[in-house]
Amino acid sequence: MDKIIVRGARQHNLKNIDVEIPKNKLVVITGPSGSGKSSLAFDTIYAEGQRRYVESLSSYARQFLGVMEKPDVESIEGLSPAIAIDQKTTSKNPRSTVGTVTEIYDYLRVLWANIGKPHCPTCGNLLSGLSAHEILERVLSKYRDKRVMVLSPIVRGKKGEFRELIKQIEKWGYSRVKVDGRLMRIIEVPPLEKNKKHTIELVIDRLFVSDEERARLLEAIEKALEFSSGLVKVEDVETGTEELFSEKLVCPDHNFTIPEISPRLFSFNSPYGACPACKGLGVKWEVDPALLIDPEKPAIKAVRITESGMFNYLRFPIANILRKLGYDPKTIWKNLPESVRATLLFGSESFNFEGVIRHLEKRFLEEDSERVREEIEDYIVEKPCPLCGGARLRKEALAVLIDGKSIWDVVQMPVNQAKKFFVELQEKLTGKDKIIAERLLKEIIERLGFLVNVGLDYLSLSRSATTLSGGEMQRIRLATQLGSKLSGVLYVLDEPSIGLHPRDTTKLINTLKELKDLGNTVIVVEHDPETIESADHIIELGPGAGKHGGYLVAQGTVEDIKSNPQSLTGAYLSGRKEIPLPKERRKPSGKFIKIIGAKEHNLKNINVEIPLGLFVCITGVSGSGKSTLIYDILYKYAKNYFYGTHEQVGKVVYHSLKQDGTITQYDIRFGRQVIRKVPASLVEAVKEKQHEHAAAGEK
Repeated sequence: MDKIIVRGARQHNLKNIDVEIPKNKLVVITGPSGSGKSSLAFDTIYAEGQRRYVESLSSYARQFLGVMEKPDVESIEGLSPAIAIDQKTTSKNPRSTVGTVTEIYDYLRVLWANIGKPHCPTCGNLLSGLSAHEILERVLSKYRDKRVMVLSPIVRGKKGEFRELIKQIEKWGYSRVKVDGRLMRIIEVPPLEKNKKHTIELVIDRLFVSDEERARLLEAIEKALEFSSGLVKVEDVETGTEELFSEKLVCPDHNFTIPEISPRLFSFNSPYGACPACKGLGVKWEVDPALLIDPEKPAIKAVRITESGMFNYLRFPIANILRKLGYDPKTIWKNLPESVRATLLFGSESFNFEGVIRHLEKRFLEEDSERVREEIEDYIVEKPCPLCGGARLRKEALAVLIDGKSIWDVVQMPVNQAKKFFVELQEKLTGKDKIIAERLLKEIIERLGFLVNVGLDYLSLSRSATTLSGGEMQRIRLATQLGSKLSGVLYVLDEPSIGLHPRDTTKLINTLKELKDLGNTVIVVEHDPETIESADHIIELGPGAGKHGGYLVAQGTVEDIKSNPQSLTGAYLSGRKEIPLPKERRKPSGKFIKIIGAKEHNLKNINVEIPLGLFVCITGVSGSGKSTLIYDILYKYAKNYFYGTHEQVGKVVYHSLKQDGTITQYDIRFGRQVIRKVPASLVEAVKEKQHEHAAAGEK
């Protein structure tokens, strides 16, 4: 059957309608908001497809999926397996990223595990491991006809007396060692200082390097590797020059080593690869003193959370500690010495007091009550992990590089830059690496291309899935489905163009057509005129919303809709109706909301003036910072200002230079300012910079 035939659809406000939908086409369902579009696409067609799939499973499997009710429809014929791509499935898992959701990160892990080159993070040298025979050949090549010492570095830069080790070496039958660079007999080794770092190298053999001594040299190398767990040093007796060889992936100079390189090393969801400090989350949650404390209030009342009945018990230990330190609990917080404030916030062992902040952080992590956690959450900020810097991975994983880049370097790039990196890498690779990486790179580049095609080229693969909008998440899932290359499937999408700049709409439409060309039926609930005009078949519901909707107004091609006198959509598409532009626009009253020095996320220290009393539109391409400016900065600041909440406002910092040589730094996140004296040279430098900006017409 080449059609999906729906008879007697009455779900929600649908008025017993009959619809025929052509298969393997791009079909748009449109109409006024509330006209029944989602009721037909999702609650009828998709729901029935899912219900039939669940009913085809065994009774054992169905008990885990639950019973799905049959939608209010007489019959649906010609249904294919259905997949819904809607806006209600944004991940709340802090471990999910754009890379993991699209499965691109899985390919990256395999790529880095197979062709990545381990480096020392301190000196940047490439780590390499050599077998005993490979070390032998190198020594024969470089030191032929020279007298050398073969040493085993047993202790390298460690504190201790090492008495037992010296005795053990004597039992092994060796007579000479180098201790801190001095060659001596075992019996001559002096007592070593316990608190000083020492290096002890066991002299395995001294010999002339030649083919005749090949077997003896190999035996010495093998013994040295055995005693030092994989290291051997060869010293030219005449010149004193030394060379360190390793059979493991280790930096001989900084003793940095990497375990077996496998895909799990690059997984932040695995204990093997995750940063030990943040457990792979990349962030730590801390109570921020600036949010918690009102410095203008008496110390007993300055901790804002104590205004809540659930936390007013904290006032008693605060008062007790202050009295023990000789201060009145009614002393204004900002007048207390820094050391006293630190004791109250972070605790003191001498008072057996853990501190207000440490106590709240502990309760936030251990408390089962959601209400208690919500109270504390108002004062918590998210900061990059101090150990991994937000990379989520342990340092060993970050030390493995491809073309000079770690896996973290690449997932931080915007998708379009990451795609360019891998395209260029394809051309650079040679030999075995090229053969290994060929199919992996093909998949990675193709999937990154899908993200670019749906208008998400500004995202990075490291972006947390929890920060994505519904529209962004829907387009990511669309790109993932393209990567799966399924055919014979019915896809149902809910306004995929939402939040997308018109510049990127064509890319999205081409992606939908590509999904159709794989042999799938694509049904899109949509209002966007460009998407409607690109459809193979259009179904319009209406004519109004709610009880006035639910009727099939028109269906057919774009031209059919345009020429149909009953179609409201056709009237606007054909130009018979249009939204008139105002002949005269309201003038600003002279009052403005001024945002100065906005730096949150990708905002580049911008200054914005928003006129009051007008209808103001904030626009720009997807990912340009619109939501950051209005929601993260303006809305949160206004909410804190008017309603006394304590949400963390986006970063807005600006400086004011005064004639007396002071710089006032304002930070609206915490409603505070800092005044500090600066050197005259800096004052002149800032004045010069201000003059340059003024000459360029900038603020």
